[in-house]
Amino acid sequence: MSSAAPTEPLWQPDEERIAKAAVTRFQAWAAEHHGAPADGGYAALHRWSVEELETFWQAVVEWFDLRFSTPYERVLGDRAMPGADWFPGATLNYAEHALRAAVERPHDTALLHVDETHDPAPTTWGELRRQVGSLAAELRALGVRPGDRVSGYLPNVPQSVVALLATAAVGAVWTSCAPDFGARSVLDRFQQVEPVVLFTVDGYRYGGKEHDRRDTVAELRAELPTLRAVVHIPLLGTPAPEGTLAWDDLVAADVEPVFEQVPFSHPLWVLYSSGTTGLPKAIVQSQGGILVEHVKQLGLHCDLGPDDVFFWYTSTGWMMWNFLVSGLLTGTTVVLYDGSPGYPDTAAQWRVAERTGATLYGTSAAYVMACAKADVHPGRDFDLSAVRCVATTGSPLPPDGFRWLHDEVRENLWIASVSGGTDVCSCFAGAVPTLPVHIGELQAAGLGTDLQSWDPSGKPLTGEVGELVVTNPMPSMPIHFWNDPDGSRYRDSYFEMFPGVWRHGDWITITDHGSVVIHGRSDSTLNRQGVRMGSADIYEAVERLPEIRESLVIGLEEPDGGYWMPLFVHLVEGVTLDEDLIDRIKRTIRAELSPRHVPDEIIEVPGVPHTLTGKRIEVPVKRLLQGTPLAKAVNAGSVDDLGLLHFYERLAAERRRR
Repeated sequence: MSSAAPTEPLWQPDEERIAKAAVTRFQAWAAEHHGAPADGGYAALHRWSVEELETFWQAVVEWFDLRFSTPYERVLGDRAMPGADWFPGATLNYAEHALRAAVERPHDTALLHVDETHDPAPTTWGELRRQVGSLAAELRALGVRPGDRVSGYLPNVPQSVVALLATAAVGAVWTSCAPDFGARSVLDRFQQVEPVVLFTVDGYRYGGKEHDRRDTVAELRAELPTLRAVVHIPLLGTPAPEGTLAWDDLVAADVEPVFEQVPFSHPLWVLYSSGTTGLPKAIVQSQGGILVEHVKQLGLHCDLGPDDVFFWYTSTGWMMWNFLVSGLLTGTTVVLYDGSPGYPDTAAQWRVAERTGATLYGTSAAYVMACAKADVHPGRDFDLSAVRCVATTGSPLPPDGFRWLHDEVRENLWIASVSGGTDVCSCFAGAVPTLPVHIGELQAAGLGTDLQSWDPSGKPLTGEVGELVVTNPMPSMPIHFWNDPDGSRYRDSYFEMFPGVWRHGDWITITDHGSVVIHGRSDSTLNRQGVRMGSADIYEAVERLPEIRESLVIGLEEPDGGYWMPLFVHLVEGVTLDEDLIDRIKRTIRAELSPRHVPDEIIEVPGVPHTLTGKRIEVPVKRLLQGTPLAKAVNAGSVDDLGLLHFYERLAAERRRR
C-alpha cells in the first residue's frame, strides 16, 4: 500500500469538532502547564508524548485528576523493558476511580443492559456503587484479601461489572471467561491462577435459545480445589445449588464501599492469550497501569465523557470487555449487550446502537463485512444520529469496510479502526478525533506509544512493511505472567527478537503522513521469493468476491526448499468452486496484490476455524499441514469448532501419501 496520502480523506473533522475534542483541550493545557507544543496539532503532541514520556504521563494524571492516597516519588523509576517501574511509591484503587461519578451523579445511568429483546435496562451510578460496596464487604467476610484471585464464569451482564469492581475494591485480582467456553478451556485458564471465589451463572441466552451450563459449573467446582466460595447468579431462574451462595443475598446491603489502597503496580486482573498452540498465557496487568492507560485511551483517543454512551460488542472472555468496563472511568454510560451479534437478524448490533443512543459503537471488522454481504442498510433502517464514531478491531478493517460504513451509515462518520492486544489491554494505534480518516488506515499511533515499523536488523521503516515494535514502556504492559517465576516466558513472548524493545508479532506499515496499516500476524507471514505479505491483505482482496464467505491462507516452507501456499475458501451457500470462480480469485490477487502471492491451490473447506474470541487460526493450521499431530498443533479448548480442524488434518495426511 502506498504511503502517500490520498488527495481526499474519507472523513475530515470540522473545526468545531476539533476545537471541542478533549485531546485539543488537553494539548492546550499541557502546553501551558508542562511545556507541550501548543501548535502542530496531534503530530506535535504525539512527538512530545514519546520524547518527554514522564512529563506526558504526569500530565495525564493531572488532567484526569487521578488521585493517589500516597504520592508517587517520580513517574518512571525504571524504564527498562520488561520491568518498567511506573509511579513508584503511589497507592490508589481502580474501582474508586471507576465509581467517582456516583458521588455527583447518583441518579444518572451508569450501565445499560441489553439482551436479545434489545430493550435496555438501566443501572444508576448510585445503585452500582451500592452493590459494589455490599459485595466488597461480603468478599472480605469470606476472607478474600489483596492479591487473592476471584474468577467469573459470566456473560456480559451488570453482575459481571459489579463483581469485577468489588474484587478491585478489595485489592483482589479479577479474571473471567465467557460461559460459551467449555470446561476444559476455562480450567486451562483458571487452574493457573487458583481462584478462591467463583462467580457463575446457571446458563445464558444466545441466538434465541437457552444454554444450560450447570453441568459445566459443577465440573469447574470439582476441578478448582482452591475455591472457598461459589456464587450463583440465576440468569435462567434456577435455584442456587447446594454449597453455593445466592447473588441477591450478597448485594442486598447498603454499605459504603471501602477501597483498598494498593501500590500502583498491584495486579488488577489476569487476561489470557488465545492459547491456540499451548496453555494460554496468563497476562497480569496492574491497577495503576490500566487506570492511566485507559483514561488516556478512552478520554483522549475515544473522546468519551459524561454525556456519552459507549457500546462495544464483546464478551467477558475478550480484553475488549475489560476495556469497555473502563468507560466508567470517564463517567460514561456503558452498554452491556448479552446476546448473539446476529440475532434475530444480521442488523442486531445496529438496533442495539439505536435503542441505547450509543455515541461510540465498537464492533469487529468481520461483523461490518458480514453486514455488507447481507445487504444491511443501517443508516436507512435505524436512527443512528447519536453515533459519532464507529470503531472496529479484532482484525484489520478492509478498505471496502471503510467505504461501506461511510456509504451505509453516514457520510459524516468518524471511522476508527484500532489495533492493540490482550497483552496491553489497549491500542497501539487507532482513534484520534482530530485527524482525517483515510481508507484502509488507522489514524495514528497512540499518545505515549513510540510505535515503529522495523526491519529484521532493527532499522525503522517508513512506507514499508516491517515488524510492529514499541520502543518505550507503556503503563499497561504486563507486570508479569502468572506462573512464570523467572520471567522467561514473558521475555520470550515480546523481547526475544529485539532485546529491550517490545515486538508484538504484527506486520505494519507506518505511512509518511503518520497513519498505520496493519497487514496481519508476522508469525503467519506469506513469504514468496523474498516478498512478504500479511494474510490480512489476501483476505481483504478475496472476501470482496460475493461468493466467498471467509478464507484462510497459509504459507508453508517445505523440507525440499519449496514453498506451498494454499488458499482455503468457505463459500456462500449454493456456490460451487468451479474453474470460473478459481480464475477470478487468482486474477483478483494478481491484480490487487502481487502475482507472487497467487495461491498454489484453492481448496473449498467446510469452515474456517477461529479462536474463542473470533480470530482466524493460522499457525495451528500451518502446523497441521506440516504434519504436527492435532493434539500438539493446537490447544483443543481454544478453538470455536474443533471438528473443522480435522479437515486440515486429513488434507495433511493425503499430501504425505502423495
